[in-house]
Amino acid sequence: MIKWFSLGFWALLARLVLRNRVSILISVVLITIFLALQWKNIKFTYTEANLLPDNEVASIEYNAFLEKFGEEGNLIIIGSKNDSLFTPEIFKNWSNLMQQLKENKSVDLVLSIDNLQKLQKNDSLQTFELKPFLNPSKVNDAQYLENKVSELRNDLPFYEGLLFNKKSGTIRGAIYLDKKIVNTAERKDFVLEILNPAIEKFELENKINLHISGMPYIRTMSTETIKGEIGLFIGASLLITSLLFFFFFRSFRATLISIIIVIIGVMWSFGILGLFNYEITILTALVPSLIIVIGIPNCIFLTNKYHQEYKVHKNKAKALQRVTTKIGMATLITNVTTAIGFGTFVTSNNQLLIEFGIVTAINIFALFFLCLFVIPIFHSYIPAPIERHLEHLDRGSVRRFMDWILRNVKSNRTKIYIVVSILALISLGGVLQMRITGSIIEDMPKKTEFFSDILFFENEFDGIMPLEIVIDTKRKKGVMKLTTLEKMERFETEIQKIEGLSKPLSVVNLVKYAKQAYYNGNPDFYELPTRQEQSFILSYVKNTAKDSKENILKSYVSDDGRWARITTFMRDDNGENMPLIEAQIQKVAHEIFPSENFDVSITGKSIVFQRGTNYLLDNLLSSLAFAFFLTALLIGFMFRSLKMVLVALIPNLLPLVMTAGIMGYLGIPLKPSTILVFGIAFGLSVDDTVRFLSQYREELRNNKWKIKKSVYATFNDAGLSMFYTSIVLFFGFSVFMLSSFGGTIALGGLVSITLCFGMLSNLMLLPALVLTMNKSLANKQELPEPNIRLREYTDEEIDELDNKK
Repeated sequence: MIKWFSLGFWALLARLVLRNRVSILISVVLITIFLALQWKNIKFTYTEANLLPDNEVASIEYNAFLEKFGEEGNLIIIGSKNDSLFTPEIFKNWSNLMQQLKENKSVDLVLSIDNLQKLQKNDSLQTFELKPFLNPSKVNDAQYLENKVSELRNDLPFYEGLLFNKKSGTIRGAIYLDKKIVNTAERKDFVLEILNPAIEKFELENKINLHISGMPYIRTMSTETIKGEIGLFIGASLLITSLLFFFFFRSFRATLISIIIVIIGVMWSFGILGLFNYEITILTALVPSLIIVIGIPNCIFLTNKYHQEYKVHKNKAKALQRVTTKIGMATLITNVTTAIGFGTFVTSNNQLLIEFGIVTAINIFALFFLCLFVIPIFHSYIPAPIERHLEHLDRGSVRRFMDWILRNVKSNRTKIYIVVSILALISLGGVLQMRITGSIIEDMPKKTEFFSDILFFENEFDGIMPLEIVIDTKRKKGVMKLTTLEKMERFETEIQKIEGLSKPLSVVNLVKYAKQAYYNGNPDFYELPTRQEQSFILSYVKNTAKDSKENILKSYVSDDGRWARITTFMRDDNGENMPLIEAQIQKVAHEIFPSENFDVSITGKSIVFQRGTNYLLDNLLSSLAFAFFLTALLIGFMFRSLKMVLVALIPNLLPLVMTAGIMGYLGIPLKPSTILVFGIAFGLSVDDTVRFLSQYREELRNNKWKIKKSVYATFNDAGLSMFYTSIVLFFGFSVFMLSSFGGTIALGGLVSITLCFGMLSNLMLLPALVLTMNKSLANKQELPEPNIRLREYTDEEIDELDNKK
């Protein structure tokens, strides 16, 4: 393997590339056409990202809950705080709006004040019946509407928190979508083509602002925002990286070929997504922009090496051959380490991350070969660089900065170690202040209207994050026993005292409402039946016919009457307090429900998301450790030295610790979006380390194993490219801060900061460590010299060979 990837192999590859230029270009075109044909398979995701695998306890409990009580993610709510909604004309338009939505095939049920059903007893049948709350023939009477709204708010406590807020007067309607379309394109069509136009028309005609929310709506609008940002990211990253490339090299031709290469890479990335039938998610939507940000540094490194070689001997063919010969191995290894950084997401056991890791890693390798082949071929066809193109190699400000770093590496290594130690200690203080959050809405685009609507409903109805508590009575029909209902009522009273939870809703509320209905709707009787009343009131409840299209409250008791469901909501900003809230609920449950007769479990989207965040953190930390391990193996394979492994890892661990410290001091929590930062940043930062050490490995051979001379030569040869590529990566990832999604902003900003730290660490700390720790490293027996040497060809010889072919 060592011989295969030796200097002779790369010289052979350089020769083959330059001798087969036309064939390679035709192959690139054919591959591009093939992958472009796969674009037809590209589609955006319509399912909700699940951070937990199905075999985790929280997922099992949540799926069991859904089997018993049905889908909870099919609800869209529409609300208003404007009292003019109950003027006859506007209320008629509201009723028409609700009726229009109800008649759509995508809608299963609409629950609103205009079609509200009131519970009434039927003594002849000994049952309760649902009767219309409003008389349609009287809704044109303003006084009638006013009286009915007053009745709703004062005499029907069952609907408080469900359809209205008694304190603020906010009213809302509930639209239950067909569960079959929730995760399909039909949901998107309903929201964008039916719901939104109907809402906009109502608001325009009636001058009333309506608020819309619910998971189907939020997911649809988020997806549309992602679609809009893909083009923004691609355009902005291409513009910024291209401008930086031109600023560095002052060559339109070199800039043009770099742009063409990354555009082909973007086309390939979409094609690979289509080829694998992967959906575009909030993560895979970043892949095309990542290809641009990662591809341009490859172009910079190869172009800079070409200019360095040409400046030495003014022979274009020789310079092009030496680009591949001298840095082919280093470039391969740096791309391997980048791919490792992304590829380790495959070990996360999370489908979203697995797809992201696979697609990104494959595209990184594809881009490497694209750059390695196309850049020498392109430059072989155009004139050699002129003096203006080579000025960047001696640019004053950059050269002074590089000279300052080199002086410190030579003379002030102790000071470097002291500064690094101080920064590490300060950063560790910030690491200790880091917190984990499971916020569902924190990363959503805060400047959008639908995010404002989320906050509206959170403020008006004490939270939006559903918390589901399931009571298992361990026997059929155990829920409807009065003793069970009394325990549930006591339990609900206690958990309502827990800060951050809303008023619970369960079958207890229904039974209370049934007693109120039995006593002719008197709100004073909104309470559980007494022992004397239970026989006849509960018999009425049990005899009540349950129409699945109208009575959604049946979902609070399982079909066999064994399990009961209690739903409460919590504010999203209490997500990080979830473990404490859960512990308080469990404590109350153990006090009220004897374990021999009851089992109490807590589930819901809020629990699943919080557990998913913790699970993701554990897995990504494992993935990061795995990336460190693979990098250590790679360095160990190159140098066969434990010291060299430490030298390689320390400069890359420091930037991660510093970024984590900044997050701690600034109060930026660990969450799915910020957790990704460390794996991505390590995979990119370690590139410079491997590039430096690979070049250093070659310099050891060239300088007869003299460490100092090899380190300084490596710095002079690779340092400028490391600086250029780091600058491009910094500004390239900063593009993601243009996003409206908080998670993408955090990802872009934190990765950029980490890469900046990584650049300084690799330019200063890495060579200092090499000089300090590895005086005995250069052992000629460990680094066998290649036994194949191929002569290099001139332009005229290459043309002559092509003509003969």
